[in-house]
Amino acid sequence: MEEIPVSFSEVDRAKVLAEALPYIQKYYGKTVVVKYGGNAMISDELRQAVISDIILLHLVGIRVVVVHGGGPEITEMLTKIGKESKFVDGLRYTDQETMDIVQQVLCGKVNKNLVATLNRMGGRAVGLCGMDAGLFQAKMLDEKYGLVGEITEVDPRAVVDSLEKGYIPVVSTVAQGTDADTAYNINADTAAAKLAVALKAEKLILLTDVRGLLMDPKNENTLLPVVRLSQVPGLVQDGVIQGGMIPKVECCVESVRSGVENAVILDGRIPHSILIELLSDEGIGTMLL
Repeated sequence: MEEIPVSFSEVDRAKVLAEALPYIQKYYGKTVVVKYGGNAMISDELRQAVISDIILLHLVGIRVVVVHGGGPEITEMLTKIGKESKFVDGLRYTDQETMDIVQQVLCGKVNKNLVATLNRMGGRAVGLCGMDAGLFQAKMLDEKYGLVGEITEVDPRAVVDSLEKGYIPVVSTVAQGTDADTAYNINADTAAAKLAVALKAEKLILLTDVRGLLMDPKNENTLLPVVRLSQVPGLVQDGVIQGGMIPKVECCVESVRSGVENAVILDGRIPHSILIELLSDEGIGTMLL
């Protein structure tokens, strides 16, 4: 019988799909929270890759929730009105005028653009702001940051209802104040972690602009693929976890301690990093469990 030549690429493609099957079965019907930000939001190519990953996961029955920030867009809008961005301990100092811009940009422009892109590419997305149905409630974190909030309560019902009806919820991180008649600016990593806990999510993914946790920050080949919670204090002490990575790791630790199966710090600069992480044997980034 004559052999039919099949190109390697077709066989490889089939292997990739076959490899994905146990992972699709594992995550089917489970909730995954993706914090979307950094370069993956700014670069068109990466944005298309992230959006198509989210739609694919949704179509194979994984309940995906997207939580987004919008730092660059907020800075851009503040520059347009001639206002300088000011940061205290890495957090944006938020006075009333800045808060108005944060609310307009996050709940309006960024959120609706993301929803429109998801819908245009074949998803069914719905935009939610942290103030909708009291999703995020917060009090002032510290006067030195201005209107930056600390989440006191998460009511995930609006997100759950959207998931039940087959939508991809896209959540912006502005909270309703409980200690004053104001909205609060919330760190997107923190909001994603708190929402993941409230949803009893299987996995929290923080898309960022680094490979993950590196033993040597200058060498990308020193990636730590898995970190157990018990190792974290030692890694902070040794300076492996430092600077802006400390709050990210703290968010992951808190979510896993509070019931999320695992949390991953993932490189959003790699196209389709979400699919590689969730649906393949490879796994990239650093998983905390």
